[in-house]
Amino acid sequence: MYSSNIDIKSALEDFIIEGSTFPYNDFVARLYNFCRSQGLEPGKILPSRAFCSDENQGYPIILIAKHFGAFPFNHGRVGGIIATDRHGPHAHHGKDLLIIHASHVGYEPEDSSFGRYNRSHTAHGEQTSSCGKIDSILEWYLQQYAFAKENITLHRHDHDLLITIDNQILNENKEEGLVLHLDKFVTNGSHGGFRPIKSYSSSKCYLASQELRNLLGDSAWPGKGKESIGKRLLPDLFGFKRHISGDPDTHGLLEENLLLPMPWIVSSKFPLLTAAQANTQVEFDRTFRTLVNAETYHGKHVMLISGLNIDISPHKGQVFPLTTFVPWAAFIQDQRGQCSVLEQRDIMDRLLEQREHNPDEVDLEVAIQQMKNAEEIKIKLLA
Repeated sequence: MYSSNIDIKSALEDFIIEGSTFPYNDFVARLYNFCRSQGLEPGKILPSRAFCSDENQGYPIILIAKHFGAFPFNHGRVGGIIATDRHGPHAHHGKDLLIIHASHVGYEPEDSSFGRYNRSHTAHGEQTSSCGKIDSILEWYLQQYAFAKENITLHRHDHDLLITIDNQILNENKEEGLVLHLDKFVTNGSHGGFRPIKSYSSSKCYLASQELRNLLGDSAWPGKGKESIGKRLLPDLFGFKRHISGDPDTHGLLEENLLLPMPWIVSSKFPLLTAAQANTQVEFDRTFRTLVNAETYHGKHVMLISGLNIDISPHKGQVFPLTTFVPWAAFIQDQRGQCSVLEQRDIMDRLLEQREHNPDEVDLEVAIQQMKNAEEIKIKLLA
């Protein structure tokens, strides 16, 4: 999906959250009515969810079952990866097909922060990361970024603006780690290459490039002494090298999705939020192409909607989180094979056009009571 730094920055900025949210009951009711408006047949729509396996994703699943009258098929892997190898079974189990996909992130209303969630079922109601899988992937990258922020320093000598960089960061032979776009940092030597003006025991000092001065502003350099670059280590200035192993949960796909936008993720105010947004964008782009080419979906109504599940911890007396959905994009294929993609503003408008009431929603309490009242069917093993 991303082909340049400009693409990454632009794509992440285009994922609008504020003013684009739907409480989950409202979202699923409108989505059901939107499916009907597209010709999907009531009672014949088989929804599928592609969510992380966290327990706080259960409330959306209950609402999907309530509004579509079917417990959703499972297209999800941890972290919000879509199991595209499950298209075949999904297609065979229903006439009209819907996939609801979302990465997820916690939200704390008290300080408007993202990334944490109160686990009410733990011994002491501990607050942990949400999504934990994404958090575990980010840990190594955040450590690399923290080291670089501290060990790249700005200082002056006479009228020169200088930058000193730790040798570990400069090591071109390392197999993994944070990699600086050195051409943006330092001035070329008179004989070419990035020749330091002074070498120390564990670092090298360079004359700062005009590009770096333009980017940071000359006032970033302290009047006296040295100062770490800190948050001024902007995402345009570095990338990462990483050997990604095929982990059993996502086969490395989640980390691959995040590798290119990782400089924007680790340098953002809320890394888990930015990572969830990036993964949602990459997964939609990857998955709608597999739907177009999946023979099992040919001749069928198919819809994919991708977005972000925001997990708001339940208050005392609440059983489930106040989950909110932020749509990113949708893909629609009709029975004749005509396909279209709706961008965020488009899908927002289409959902808002729908009624908030779903006339076909199932009363789950009644449905469960009917099952309890039904005569028991004895299981027989025939010889």
